[in-house]
Amino acid sequence: MSEIQLWTLIGIVVTFGLYIGIAWRSRVKETKGFYVAGQGIPTIANGAAIGADWMSAASFISMAGLIAFMGYDGAIYLMGWTGGYVLLALLLAPYLRKWGKFTVPEFVGDRYSEVVRAIAAVAAIIVSFTYVVGQMNGGGIVFGRFLNIDLQYGVMIASVVIFVYAVLGGMKSITWTQVAQYTVLIIAYLIPAVAVAQVMTGIPVPQVSFGQILDGLNDLSVQLGLEVYTDPFSTRPMIDIFLVTMALMIGTSGLPHVIIRFYTTKTVRGSRYSAFWALFFIALLYTTAPAVGAFTKFNLLDGVNGTPTDALPDWVSNWAATGLVSVNENADVVNTVSNDPDAGADLTVNNDILVLASPEIAGLPAPIVGLVAAGGMAAALSTAAGLLLVISSSVSHDLYFQRFRQNASDSERLLVGRIAMAAAIVVAAIMGVNPPAFVAEVVAFAFGMAAASFFPALVLGIFWKRCNAIGAASGMVVGLALTITYMIYTLEVFGTVANDHLLGVSPEGVGTIGALVNFVVTIVVSKLTTPPSEEVSEMVEGIRYPAVQRRSPAGS
Repeated sequence: MSEIQLWTLIGIVVTFGLYIGIAWRSRVKETKGFYVAGQGIPTIANGAAIGADWMSAASFISMAGLIAFMGYDGAIYLMGWTGGYVLLALLLAPYLRKWGKFTVPEFVGDRYSEVVRAIAAVAAIIVSFTYVVGQMNGGGIVFGRFLNIDLQYGVMIASVVIFVYAVLGGMKSITWTQVAQYTVLIIAYLIPAVAVAQVMTGIPVPQVSFGQILDGLNDLSVQLGLEVYTDPFSTRPMIDIFLVTMALMIGTSGLPHVIIRFYTTKTVRGSRYSAFWALFFIALLYTTAPAVGAFTKFNLLDGVNGTPTDALPDWVSNWAATGLVSVNENADVVNTVSNDPDAGADLTVNNDILVLASPEIAGLPAPIVGLVAAGGMAAALSTAAGLLLVISSSVSHDLYFQRFRQNASDSERLLVGRIAMAAAIVVAAIMGVNPPAFVAEVVAFAFGMAAASFFPALVLGIFWKRCNAIGAASGMVVGLALTITYMIYTLEVFGTVANDHLLGVSPEGVGTIGALVNFVVTIVVSKLTTPPSEEVSEMVEGIRYPAVQRRSPAGS
């Protein structure tokens, strides 16, 4: 066992033991604790849990890699994923918290109808499964590189750990585990970034110092056949930059596993402050990611530029064993580098390795490499658990209990929820072994689906009394169907890195178009059909003012 493997094993064993210990102490026996943590989570802790839920494998593992290869255009992920939280805090979180139910489909069902609830539950399952595939794959990547475990076995190990702590305590254990996971992942992300910044620039503040290496990075990029790092719209058309950014923003506001976090606070005011703390915790990583991307790409290119293929740095051979780095067997010297395996470059580097490989590329000591591996696992596990809870609640609460067994006991509902989560973990693990794209791109697909389905239904449901069940159902089905169809078509025909998508719209950006179509269909159909009842109008009026106690709707 190498020194890196030893430190990685220590980090993963210690952190996994911590997570399982927290889960055991937080186990629950009632559905309210399982789904919304008894609505007793303190504000700052909830903010940290939201941060961990949000900073998934896509943020920790893949985002800096995408920024490294996309350069200026990679800012879409920073702007979209952080800007979405502003929309969420202003437009949705306090109102949904006031409603005080377990799930997003439950609000949709009360606001519109049981049919719309079922549509929303199915949409939540589709979105969450798409999202969780990236997390499982990210966990497999960590195990594959640092412990020499095949990807499929790495995914299986991650699945078992998630099963133990998520099934034991549901949202309560997931929340407190995520507080610990946020602590691990942010330390693991910041320490290497600070160390690399100090070594390369003499200024240990990566957010400030990475600007010093951009001119050299631009020169290296051109020498190795890449676009100028700081040039805008070099990897994507301008229209797609806008569409992807918007899809990520409104997708953030519609993600069920993020919205449900605001149900766990003690008060409506607490949900607002949770959003503030979440933004603070997220900003620590998101302001560092551009620096990590720039530093790592500079070190990568500087270390391989003009180097004979039989004399490349050790990190190349280490990662080549995982299949995520490959050297062109016909090349004698590295003169071209790419993240596209079909580009025929001398050296091909997968986006998803750059953060995990950054300590090795920069020559940092083995304990830091092990720490980064533990952080990557924390990021993957934290988000996967939240997503699996959404799947569980959608199946057990919104479909099984609401549609088929309304007289089910609390213990029966809890048992079905745990069984649904276990089944979801198995399916997610199978899908995670062979994802359709890079981790962050798979996650972006989920955001597009959430944007095209949930966001219009939630916003109109809160702010437009005239919106009715037929309109909401029509909009959700049409918007989601359009988005999924286009994603499948473009992935089959063009792939994920092509610049010649239809009208320049990538599969990550089509969610914006799906959301616009959803809005139009919902509004037109609502206008042409019978308006909601007076009781529903009063309900909508009540939830617009978070400080005012609403009347309970009939049947709730």
